[in-house]
Amino acid sequence: MRIVYVHQFFATRDSSLGLIRSYEFGRRMVEAGHEVTMITSSSRLPKSYSERLFSRGDVDGIDVRSVRVSYSNYMGYGRRILSFLAFTFGATWLAMTAPRPDVVIATSTPLTVGIPGWIAAARHRVPFVFEVRDLWPEAAIQMGALSRTGVLGRVAKALERFLYRRSAAVIALSPGMAEGVIAEGYPAERVHMIPNSCDLDLFHPGPKDPELVERFGLEDRFVVGYAGAIGPSNAVEASVPEAARLLKERGRDDIVFLIAGDGKSLPLVRELKERHGLDNLVLAGSMPKRDVPRVTRTADALMTLFADVPILYTNSPNKFFDGLATGKPMIVNSPGWTRDLVEEHGAGLYVPPGDGAALADAIERLADDPDATREIGARARRLAEERFGRDDLAERFIGVLEGARR
Repeated sequence: MRIVYVHQFFATRDSSLGLIRSYEFGRRMVEAGHEVTMITSSSRLPKSYSERLFSRGDVDGIDVRSVRVSYSNYMGYGRRILSFLAFTFGATWLAMTAPRPDVVIATSTPLTVGIPGWIAAARHRVPFVFEVRDLWPEAAIQMGALSRTGVLGRVAKALERFLYRRSAAVIALSPGMAEGVIAEGYPAERVHMIPNSCDLDLFHPGPKDPELVERFGLEDRFVVGYAGAIGPSNAVEASVPEAARLLKERGRDDIVFLIAGDGKSLPLVRELKERHGLDNLVLAGSMPKRDVPRVTRTADALMTLFADVPILYTNSPNKFFDGLATGKPMIVNSPGWTRDLVEEHGAGLYVPPGDGAALADAIERLADDPDATREIGARARRLAEERFGRDDLAERFIGVLEGARR
């Protein structure tokens, strides 16, 4: 099967971002004997891909074709929209000139990636599959990036429905996302829920990283970890500094937060740390995906945090599955399906979003009961192995593409 795969933010394990789903699925497609052409931007690739407008390379057997488009989490909404549009035009050319595929898949976000995917599928008269990683434009509307009644909001909503109608199948990353697609009138029997996955070879239980322990003074301390984006949708600043302050007031010098990542809200987190003298809040900076297991193994518990915005309750966050695979208790603050998973399987704890006191209380419970904490972590690893292994979900993903051709 020849596959054209459109993803603006394609990244590998060497990238500082955790968006490696298309890489992991793509290389497994290649291993299964399929030909994969990845249409992407240069923003998450090595600098050599930015030397020309259009570049081409091979990544583990994946034919990577990129257009030079910059993107940063620090960009304002206006510049992000320009980046999305620039990619749409460049990716359309790359997808149209790629070898004739048997199926085309486009994976959001942004929603505009569906345009080059659909055009290429229509040109070659092959099935188009759309993957929904976030419910756009609803996510952008609820986060304040778009107005529901504004021109851009209405255009985005029309594009969403257009792409659904033109799709032979839709892949959604969570039950809530699947429900959102069906609510737009798309047939339920053609929606396939394939969540983010656990890379069981990369993330697994193991000893704390001695270099991190020494560098950040973590010896004999209960480490609460977070590895991922630090932006408005994650709202790390809404609860972690407050929890750190309360734990410090309670004399819990044995507990420390280890935060690895970057994003628009990092300066605010840093400001709160300095304002309150939070030496129990360590900001470790960004790191490549392949180094993130050093953080997850060093942590005694891991957090997956989001802002208190209803659309974010549907998320399928990479960091959550990385934590499960590492075998650590997961502290989640989203009252969606991640809460259901940790509570149903005893794999972690739920705290309300933005509630620093509840977060501090939950951490103390784990720190004060090491036997229970180890058992919760063991249940998290079992959940990762039994339900979310990358190999199994890649097989399902390939099956949807094959089924779309029938």
